[in-house]
Amino acid sequence: MTPVSKVNRRDFFKTTTAGAAGLLLAVTLPEKNQLEAQFPPPPVFKPTAFIHIGKDEFVTFIIPKAEMGQGPITSLSQILAEELDVDWSKVRTEFAPVDPALYGFQGVVGSQSIRTLWKPLRQVGATGRAMLVEAAAQKWGVPASGLRTENGFVINPSSNAKLSYGALAEAADKLPMPANVQPKDPKQFKIIGKPVKRLDSRAKSTGKQNFGIDVKQPDMVYAVLTRCPVFGGKVASFDATKTKAVAGVKDVVQISNGVAVIADSTWSAMQGRKVLDIKWDEGPNANQSTAAISRMFSELVSQPPSKTARKQGDATAALASAGQKIEAVYEAPFQSHAPMEPMNCSAHVRADGCDVWAPTQMQTPSRDIAAQVSGLKPEQVKIHSQFMGGGFGRRGSVDYVAEVVEIAKAVKVPVKLTWSREDDMQHDLYRPAAMVKFTASLDSGGLPAALEVKVATPPFGFAADGVPNTAVAGLRDLEYTIPNLLVAYQGGETGIPVTYWRAPGASQNTFFLESFIDELATSAKREPLEYRRAMLKNSPRLLGALNLAAEKANWGNPPAGRFQGIGLINNIGSYTAMIAEVSVANGKLKVHKLTCAIDCGYVVNPLILRQQIEGGAVYGLTAALKGAITIEKGRAKQSNFHEYDMLRINEMPVIEAYFVPSTEAPGGGGEASTPPVAPAIGNAIYAATGKRLRKLPILEMDLA
Repeated sequence: MTPVSKVNRRDFFKTTTAGAAGLLLAVTLPEKNQLEAQFPPPPVFKPTAFIHIGKDEFVTFIIPKAEMGQGPITSLSQILAEELDVDWSKVRTEFAPVDPALYGFQGVVGSQSIRTLWKPLRQVGATGRAMLVEAAAQKWGVPASGLRTENGFVINPSSNAKLSYGALAEAADKLPMPANVQPKDPKQFKIIGKPVKRLDSRAKSTGKQNFGIDVKQPDMVYAVLTRCPVFGGKVASFDATKTKAVAGVKDVVQISNGVAVIADSTWSAMQGRKVLDIKWDEGPNANQSTAAISRMFSELVSQPPSKTARKQGDATAALASAGQKIEAVYEAPFQSHAPMEPMNCSAHVRADGCDVWAPTQMQTPSRDIAAQVSGLKPEQVKIHSQFMGGGFGRRGSVDYVAEVVEIAKAVKVPVKLTWSREDDMQHDLYRPAAMVKFTASLDSGGLPAALEVKVATPPFGFAADGVPNTAVAGLRDLEYTIPNLLVAYQGGETGIPVTYWRAPGASQNTFFLESFIDELATSAKREPLEYRRAMLKNSPRLLGALNLAAEKANWGNPPAGRFQGIGLINNIGSYTAMIAEVSVANGKLKVHKLTCAIDCGYVVNPLILRQQIEGGAVYGLTAALKGAITIEKGRAKQSNFHEYDMLRINEMPVIEAYFVPSTEAPGGGGEASTPPVAPAIGNAIYAATGKRLRKLPILEMDLA
């Protein structure tokens, strides 16, 4: 918390609230993650979250985050409402405007919403409550220490008098901001920790909630874009004669990333695109293929360790002197994000400004790219944050924002760009394909004495010492006690666009690592649960999650004909254990049950967390069983859900979620349960069949 005394609040309120009456509070909400290196917070204090308490008794929380279905609007409001002691039914929300000079970096990645706002929101709520109490004390002429708050009222127990927050808001706003107000003792929580219903559920379930794809503006036109089917290719030439003859088509324009068809409806634009005569310069990736990428990865992991991601002890020396070594190579394919709402964005570029209606995880980068493409100053760009029909990391990229702004700049009226499902799948920025080679030796008790891990995967994201963090996530930070450990990044540029995908890096690396740990247990002739327990003595939180999952899954005693497997991960500040229960009959796999236990610190809303655990597990299950984008002649073969299948309702297992009681600060929930699903299933399949699966997706493997 930066002291608010450095800010003239009165002047600030005049310029930001347009005369709104009541108490408005501000607090610094710094991003505590790797984004600080690229998008640092303001160098001096600028308030970045605002809470307005109006005379109408409503509390408006202006949220500097995005909502893509994971529930932060509700959970963050719970934190605020708890510390303010307000009536939950009086909480309202709206998205904050995008202004990095005022708000610092705005965006949602790495399940950061609750993690970064937990302490600041509690502090600002407690401060607001203290100011309201002081305003009431002055009005009654009594000491503030004798007053209490409840459900949006300040109460004087000695006289039974009470005043509402709305009645006190203006008086409270005139008071100096107190320093060092202590938030509640968690034992006093009435809203935090309770399964309150989501604030956005009714609007979404009734169809009243608008998403990015629903945006409409006066005089709006509609666009679709033809992109080169080969990644990295570009337009050579095109003839729009047939396209312009299609009813409803208004114009055809070339932009940096392809040729846009503009029409009076999205349908007309798509019909015009079908007859567009276009020739492509396919570029250097025209012969790229999944097979060629796999061969390259294999060569890379066969080479000596390259860039060191983690080193402790001397794994190289220990392995050189080992009498017996265990080796295995694991592989995972590219995967599409496949959100139910395909990419879309709307924009209006004028000489004096640009408006962008963006369903984006990244408001600050969206503003920056819109300014760059439009040629305007960043402060001339206004981002209108929209609800998202799924993101999973895909909407952390801003390519679709750049496209629509370039089109809007050309047509000079509001334009909505909509991607078809085929556009979304074949021009995604994918989860990277990856290959990992493990080499290990065991001590006299069968535990790993040395482990060497070599990772080949496309580089992206933040890097330290030449090692992309996403490439080694879940490997560099493994929780097991291994005296000699070397994790190395071997490279692996493929020419295929990649980006963050739910639990970046950890989603595939956990499959690799946890499957190999089972291999080591088998080599040591030790039981998989006990083997992991022996290596987790220095990781009590992950061990606690494992023990809870084992208890709830009745580990070792599944129903007849069923078999169990384990997957573990510490990801996004949450320690997660998954136990899968499967059967394999005549080569057919059936996943019956997933039991998940998680230690994620304080649970703000157990209902929403349970939803996220279940949703993340389903996402991980689909990826483990079916997900694969294959590359042929430089392009994605899969085009829609008939080729990139989702989990069907008849394939859905029972999912049970359990929370380890904890007083630690909250970890993330949205990406916690996805990574351990694949190894838990793979290890259960091994228990059922004796076949070790080292490649995803599982259903492409022979289980007979």
